[in-house]
Amino acid sequence: KDAPLEIHLADFTDSEQQGWSANLLICNPPYVRHHHLSGEAKIRLQMRTEAACGAKLDGLSGLYCYFMGLAHPWMAPEAVAGWLVPSEFMGVNYGRALKSYLLRKVTLLHIHRFDPDNAQFADALVSSAVVWLRNAPPPENHRVLLTYGGTLENPAMERIIPSRDLQGEPKWTRYPQADAARKRSSISLGDLFDTKRGLVTGSNSFFIMDLAQIADLDLPMEAFRPVLPGSRHIPADEVHSDENGWPLLDRQLFLLDPGMSECEIARRHPQLDAYLQSGLRGREPVSGRYLCRSRNHWYAQENRPPAPIVCTYMGRKGKNGRPFRFILNNSRATACNTYLMMYPKSAISALLETEPEAIREIWKFLNGIETDDLTRHGRVYGGGLHKLEPMELRGFPAATLAERLPELSVQLQGALF
Repeated sequence: KDAPLEIHLADFTDSEQQGWSANLLICNPPYVRHHHLSGEAKIRLQMRTEAACGAKLDGLSGLYCYFMGLAHPWMAPEAVAGWLVPSEFMGVNYGRALKSYLLRKVTLLHIHRFDPDNAQFADALVSSAVVWLRNAPPPENHRVLLTYGGTLENPAMERIIPSRDLQGEPKWTRYPQADAARKRSSISLGDLFDTKRGLVTGSNSFFIMDLAQIADLDLPMEAFRPVLPGSRHIPADEVHSDENGWPLLDRQLFLLDPGMSECEIARRHPQLDAYLQSGLRGREPVSGRYLCRSRNHWYAQENRPPAPIVCTYMGRKGKNGRPFRFILNNSRATACNTYLMMYPKSAISALLETEPEAIREIWKFLNGIETDDLTRHGRVYGGGLHKLEPMELRGFPAATLAERLPELSVQLQGALF
């Protein structure tokens, strides 16, 4: 009570600068993901942030991004600011506007990224970074200190990077491990595969069953199609199939996807009709869930045919040091959204028509990618949880794959050029 402090209990994002400026700003803003911000709040925050610092933030930005932009008018010229924030902005699309602000509007001094295996906050699964900046335009040929691991004072590694290199680098999380900005390969996996997230059922417990459950309910097999189980139930990186096209796995699962109208189901399959009727009842019926009620038929599933290669899109390095697995799928099973599904584009399809075994060479190439190379294309959260989105996998260089398959190079010449 004797300290010369004046405390305001207020919403900083809705507060006006009070006519004075600070020469030091230290902040650990709230971690609120965009999902928990209303559309109205996002519009207000975007407008206020653009007015405060000139950066128009993406609607997918977390609340901490707005805090950093809104704080700009509160800083005096040459003021220094230190921010403890999630490092996610360094490697995702929504962070572009914030990174542009850090490189052009102020002088970015230092970013320290904590090792994601050592989460800084027990109640939030985020990887953390400390961002130091000065409220002044960056000098010519400015260089930024980037450190990683250990502590802020004693990092495990460090590197000084020219600001111009950061301007051309979409994923700052490559540093300080990387030596220089990555040059875009002439061929990427996106040129070869259409990569999509697996399907979302709306209720796995309702729509996915094993053979015993299907038999107990006396449901027709024609209303189901096989679906891959979670990766922990797939011991090897290749799934074989039986004569039905079902995966040869200890845990065989099937997705309810009748492909019929309610009238046809009622006429042809009374037991299935009775089961679907159970999804219409209760305090929170399955049919009332957002995804289900937005469909033409609430029980209809997304169109996700089997993919020859699927990739686990989230994981930790574990004993084998690989957070992601590429699985060769020889079955007719589709996959849910714990996987990325890789569908061949025209060049690969043409190659496989004449050389179907080439898919194995592609699969070996994918599993032979260095872990660090692949993780630098994705993102990482606290506790060492790595994530790879479809767009990030599409952007991975694939020129060396074309070199290993001369026939693919020929097909690519026609498909791309």
